[in-house]
Amino acid sequence: QVQLVESGGGSVQSGGSLRLSCAASGYTDNNLCMGWFRQAPGKEREGVAVIDSDGSTSYADSVKGRFTILQDNAKNIVYLEMNSLKPEDTAMYYCAANSICPVVHVLGMTGHPTDFAYWGQGTQVTVSL
Repeated sequence: QVQLVESGGGSVQSGGSLRLSCAASGYTDNNLCMGWFRQAPGKEREGVAVIDSDGSTSYADSVKGRFTILQDNAKNIVYLEMNSLKPEDTAMYYCAANSICPVVHVLGMTGHPTDFAYWGQGTQVTVSL
């Protein structure tokens, strides 16, 4: 059973930066597809960034050029570096994992939450003006 634990959320002013971490455990190989999703109050959960075991990445259009997803395979940690944060980035951020990435990942798209089987508990990011 894959277990995911997020950390690094918090409050920041517009234009600021945060780095989220997701520590993964409970799996026997390094071939997981990892992703970050977010959900704002009253909105559906949406994909933010995905990284495959080969290092290929995909991003939501709204975060391209501002967010970077990275993985440290030695430590089984996936990071989401968020720069130039905007108030509209305010949401609960969730780490997700699956044995394979969504088919649309090859097209540079993050996929749907239903494409991922394992989820963390979430970490809150709040961006103020």
